[in-house]
Amino acid sequence: MYHFEKVESKIDRATLIDALQGIVSGESVLFEEEDLRPYECDGLSVYRALPLAVVLPKTIEQVQAILSLCHQYHVPVVARGAGTGLSGGALPHEQGVLLSLAKFKKIIHIDPKRRIAKVQPGVLNLEISQAADPYGLYYAPDPSSQIACTIGGNVAENSGGVHCLKYGLTVHNIQQLKIITIEGELLTIGGSGLDSAGYDLLALMTGSEGMLGVIVEVTVKLLPKPDRAQVLLAAFDDVAKAGEAVGNIIAAGIIPAGLEMMDKLAVRAAEDFAHAGYPLEAAAILLCELDGTNEEVSEHVLKVREVLKHSGATEVRTAKDDAERLVFWKGRKAAFPAVGRMSPDYYCMDGTIPRKQLPRVLQTITDLSKKYDLRVANVFHAGDGNLHPLILYDANVPGELARTEEFGGKILELCVEVGGTITGEHGVGMEKINQMCVQFNSIELNQFHAVKAAFDPQGLLNPGKAVPTLHRCAEFGAMHVHNGKLPFPELERF
Repeated sequence: MYHFEKVESKIDRATLIDALQGIVSGESVLFEEEDLRPYECDGLSVYRALPLAVVLPKTIEQVQAILSLCHQYHVPVVARGAGTGLSGGALPHEQGVLLSLAKFKKIIHIDPKRRIAKVQPGVLNLEISQAADPYGLYYAPDPSSQIACTIGGNVAENSGGVHCLKYGLTVHNIQQLKIITIEGELLTIGGSGLDSAGYDLLALMTGSEGMLGVIVEVTVKLLPKPDRAQVLLAAFDDVAKAGEAVGNIIAAGIIPAGLEMMDKLAVRAAEDFAHAGYPLEAAAILLCELDGTNEEVSEHVLKVREVLKHSGATEVRTAKDDAERLVFWKGRKAAFPAVGRMSPDYYCMDGTIPRKQLPRVLQTITDLSKKYDLRVANVFHAGDGNLHPLILYDANVPGELARTEEFGGKILELCVEVGGTITGEHGVGMEKINQMCVQFNSIELNQFHAVKAAFDPQGLLNPGKAVPTLHRCAEFGAMHVHNGKLPFPELERF
């Protein structure tokens, strides 16, 4: 259970609501319990809380006034997009305001010559590519939730997607941000050029999980649509062989546009849901998309087929046309909701490992699954080592949620142990805050807190998320021993 950081607000709830209604219209301030319930959690529903109020501004000036008010009276603020996040990053603060950017949903301008689009943070990820399509352009990062997630949330979590291997994460595909600080000041981060002098504040802001400022405008980079895209589907009778095939493709000098892996449980769930024609007898499948010129794709398809066969694939299919290519991807992108049909609840993990460690990590997850007596469906952005194990459980069974969370923590610690990180694109939020103590030492955490203080000295923006206090790490270290030692040994002195 999450314990909120105590704050000493200098305003009571009724006065705060009146003040907010003075900034936006009355119907844009929600404070009755039944109106607050839809905002009590994000996609990680195991954590729930009700804020003092929800406010839905529609102009930059209104956001500035709201933040200035909250800063003046020391009221915590949690910014929220579509609420599709999976780490509890948009969990409201019980003594604070939830600031929804749902009304910021305009595509301001598309410049096909400069290949950029200026959009508001509430624009859906997929809407950008749809708007750019008449110009032969598209926005590359494509999370599985792209039909629902917003670009503001993508920036806050540095989201990726199935095409991030070749085209990068959100941080590689944006050019400029407009943010508002907790004091209400409007700042422009980045610029009109592809690079700028000085500190890379654009990268700092991307993935900062709403802790440094509130995003009100994003300038994204657009890419020309490739002449051709082709998908290969490879089936394997052993998960480890599929993991080794991933490294073999990269070692062959080929960088696919997307390289995704699903194990048997995920394959069966996706096939039942999306009817993509996946081989149900396979222990694992790989989806490999190659794009570029016609000549380049033809050459690479032949090479990849050879690599897959040499790696032990029992079957290799090539999508016969673009319609079949989209069907193959439909199954992968439907994997998360599909798994939800197999169990009352599932816990979606997110960690990143070196590709060469994929076989070892898969085997260890299988061993942990048996130890905790919980099924796991594995869905990976295999090309860049981003894991998404889905732990199936039933929250109605006493103790099963706690066992699931412990299991998930072990997976994250395993990622660190093999040289990876505790998150690839979902962020730390609430879910992984204890594992931050495993990945980072006290000096590094102090540096994180110093950066936070430079933007938000009172700690009012999304407090208690992402970066743990040293005291919390000391408590975690005292309760959890990893491989026979404290995960954060230097904190014994705290």
